[in-house]
Amino acid sequence: MRIGELARRTGVSERSLRYYETQGLLTAERTAGGHRDYPEAAVDRVVRIQELFAAGLHSNKIAELLPCMRDTDGGPSAIATPRLVDDLAQERDRIDRMIRDLRRSRETLDDVIRAARES
Repeated sequence: MRIGELARRTGVSERSLRYYETQGLLTAERTAGGHRDYPEAAVDRVVRIQELFAAGLHSNKIAELLPCMRDTDGGPSAIATPRLVDDLAQERDRIDRMIRDLRRSRETLDDVIRAARES
């Protein structure tokens, strides 16, 4: 499929898809005319990339991680390593810290809102 179709099917801009390609996150064959031609599996790959970005991972970590994941179900592949598991556990811990910080911020906002309504 061409880049425009992949963008439509995933809701990701063509610019982002080209960025993913330059970062080694996504690959495409080239047609005789030089156009990108993505396989059907690229849809799942882009969805997975978006999920990892949403989790706060940066492109270098995602590039390291993707070869160790199966796109269709997100489970580990045969080449997942103990180091990868440790890295992922650290990322999960970082996300947990962010969640705690956000909850504290929300509680502070709730207190301010409550006080403002009472006055």
